[in-house]
Amino acid sequence: MSYITDHKQKFDDLKLRIDNKDQWKKEANGGNSILFCYPPDEEHLYINQAQEIYQGTAAFIDVSKLLVKLIEESGWDAFSDYYRDFQSTPHKVFRSSDKSEGEMDLFDLIIAEIDLASKQNKIPFIVRTGSLYGTGIENVNIMEHKIVMSLPQPLVIFYPSRIEGDNLYFLNFKPASKYRCILVK
Repeated sequence: MSYITDHKQKFDDLKLRIDNKDQWKKEANGGNSILFCYPPDEEHLYINQAQEIYQGTAAFIDVSKLLVKLIEESGWDAFSDYYRDFQSTPHKVFRSSDKSEGEMDLFDLIIAEIDLASKQNKIPFIVRTGSLYGTGIENVNIMEHKIVMSLPQPLVIFYPSRIEGDNLYFLNFKPASKYRCILVK
């Protein structure tokens, strides 16, 4: 289905899911997140439409920008060396429990932005999640974080994917979890 025929129904469904607070936890297996699925090659269309619809009521958290921020804070050379050291275990670079006090990794930056959006009474929308591929950060790690689980509104995760039968494929090929969330497809 093309973007033009598909997007209206998806955005109507998203609005219904966001507005239906009584059903969030029940439909999301106790979670507090919505996975908004769309074809990866149409991502910019969906993000642009969401920014137009939810202007002023949502905070758009761009994972690609947070990744660049993380690299720039370390400096490219330092980050490159560090990444090479942990290439086979990327989660230690992007989501590590072994960091100095005050040091933030990509996962921490994402959670901090979600928390900030909530404190500003905005619905947190995470976009450009394809940037998470190869980081060891999975959507379920974000969805099950205590801050996300206690949000007064759901976290909306823009999720470039395809659905085949009962299976969800992140970026059209990586099997993905749809547990702890409501799926808008």
